[in-house]
Amino acid sequence: MEPIILTENLKKVYHVGKVDVPALRGVDLLVHEGEFVAIVGPSGCGKSTLLHILGGLTSPTSGKVLVDGNDFSKMTDADRTRFRRHKIGFVFQRFNLLPTLTARNNIEIAQHIQGNGYNPHRFEAVVEMLGIKDKLDYKPYALSGGEQQRVAIARAVICEPKILLADEPTGNLDTENSQVVLNMLRTLNRNFRQTIVMITHNPEAAAVADRTIRMRDGYILPD
Repeated sequence: MEPIILTENLKKVYHVGKVDVPALRGVDLLVHEGEFVAIVGPSGCGKSTLLHILGGLTSPTSGKVLVDGNDFSKMTDADRTRFRRHKIGFVFQRFNLLPTLTARNNIEIAQHIQGNGYNPHRFEAVVEMLGIKDKLDYKPYALSGGEQQRVAIARAVICEPKILLADEPTGNLDTENSQVVLNMLRTLNRNFRQTIVMITHNPEAAAVADRTIRMRDGYILPD
């Protein structure tokens, strides 16, 4: 079976003034469709850079990136933007909800941006599963951190992306809400066969995944 994510000898170097700062030093990664993979490591190990490259948000310095059979190096910026819109959902530590919109509108806007319009059946299934059906008319300021993150997850998966990339999704949450969010991600993975790549510095968060990949100093460590 072809992997849904493949990287080969992936390198990323940032230029800071006259200094080259390597973030990735040759990363080989395979993720199969339907997997829940956690990438763990200390701050500065390159895991966020790797996630941004997998999402097409930034380009590598060298190496190969194939996502769902698409070679990012052969795509224009516009192509990558369209690809992200249809194939990849993002969940971030800071939620990134639009403060003037209700939870319902924050979720619905993702469907309209993709261009397929509002799908009521998908909407109902997602909000029911994430336990936010009674929070849809609230704006973000009236929701707890855990509720905001669940709305953010709903927004990320409402258009049925093949891949969900989660960047420290429990980083701003207390222990109880962290566990709720992690359980929701696990349910998404099991019930919808959602491929999830989650980065975290927390081994307890990583424990909900099928597989844990460890990074240090821009490398993936051997199992």
